[in-house]
Amino acid sequence: MVEELLKFVSIQQGLPGKRPAAERRHDFSEIYAAYDPAAAGQQASRCSQCGVPFCQVHCPLGNNIPDWLRLTAEGRLEEAYELAASTNNFPEICGRICPQDRLCEGNCVIEKGFRSVTIGSVEKYITDTALERGWVKPPRPRRERGQSVGILGAGPAGLAAADMLRRQGYAVDVYDRYDRVGGLMIYGIPNFKLEKTVVARRHDLLAAGGIRFHTNFEIGREATLAELRARHDALLVATGCYRARPLQAPGVGLPGIVAALDYLTASNRNGLGDGPLSGGLDASDRNVVVIGGGDTAMDCVRTAVRQGAKSVTCLYRRDRRNMPGSQREVSHAEEEGVEFIWLSAPSAFDGVGRVEAVLAHKVHLGVADASGRQAPQIVEGSQFRLAADLVILALGFDPEDVPTLFGAPELAVSRWGTLRIDAKTRMTSIDGVFAAGDIVRGASLVVWAIRDGRDAAQAMHRYLAARAPVAVAAE
Repeated sequence: MVEELLKFVSIQQGLPGKRPAAERRHDFSEIYAAYDPAAAGQQASRCSQCGVPFCQVHCPLGNNIPDWLRLTAEGRLEEAYELAASTNNFPEICGRICPQDRLCEGNCVIEKGFRSVTIGSVEKYITDTALERGWVKPPRPRRERGQSVGILGAGPAGLAAADMLRRQGYAVDVYDRYDRVGGLMIYGIPNFKLEKTVVARRHDLLAAGGIRFHTNFEIGREATLAELRARHDALLVATGCYRARPLQAPGVGLPGIVAALDYLTASNRNGLGDGPLSGGLDASDRNVVVIGGGDTAMDCVRTAVRQGAKSVTCLYRRDRRNMPGSQREVSHAEEEGVEFIWLSAPSAFDGVGRVEAVLAHKVHLGVADASGRQAPQIVEGSQFRLAADLVILALGFDPEDVPTLFGAPELAVSRWGTLRIDAKTRMTSIDGVFAAGDIVRGASLVVWAIRDGRDAAQAMHRYLAARAPVAVAAE
């Protein structure tokens, strides 16, 4: 229906209603309302249905975005959901937390002058509607294959693989060291971006489909990797990257200087009702300085605002244009009262018994390095002092020493500590043990973890089908 599309020249971009900063900075609820059906269809109709859909090209999952936008514009929502779910196991999650301004929306061909289609908000609307109307079903295989799979890690990569493998008819057991399913989607991402009920609802669907979850299960303590390998026909390691990247500077060991994930986990546990904040992880009435410029740093500054911090400052060594985090998140943070000090880096921390200040210096961006990014260089004589009684280090994550933790020294790792896999088979150095997500890629986006989990599930299916007790053709 051509008349239902190509409306970007006559209809302006319209995001769902956003709660005022003065209101939302006092709670952890999601900041955007849902589209009503008319608005969702109208915004979907702005899609130009271009011949080369760059939105799809730049989506890690290769989502069929123009097609489900067209179906939404035509009011065919159940079909739109089926199409969205065919390439994405958790579209309701990606619609909320993907940095669309860097991916699909940032590459929309109508961006210049007309502003992009609101792809993420429409995706969220489609899937939330599908969930409310009961169109989303647990993963039910047509037949059982008589083979079992163990998945180590209940984050996005592990859950995506579990979903795919269960639909293929495998018995799936998911092991996770935490007490809830979801990994960083539960403990690392704040509610104002992803309410935990959204993740719990997907967990319930997977469990209803027959996937067995074993929480509080630590590999190397409850069972070794070898013991789990003997228990299952294949294993997938999808444990993510959780080790905070350190900062080397005088005074960095002072109380009051904490890692970003420790801080976010404490806040999320508090929101889940696990108890009050403790261990100096409450920003209430404190001068908070967050060091870093990625999405985790944005989660920290916006969490500190909601905890009632006296002041919140983000210190980043590059400028805004070179920031790795979502520009949309930066704008939200600025609206909520966060101060950004660009082109600045810490040199030391000062305090007696507890951190009292960050000593920092200005930097300028010099010649580009091998990666193409300009290298920050210190500006002589530019040191300044920033009052702080809570400093949060959001400098990224590295993988833990998985071979040692799992009691499997034969697991090969890269020079960065990530697990090495065969690019074609997705298998590690141990036969029948596969890996996916951040433990292979390094710390990255949830959408990339989902993609990796899907790819690993396909590779595992080929491996298992070739070793089935009865002849089973690979699908």
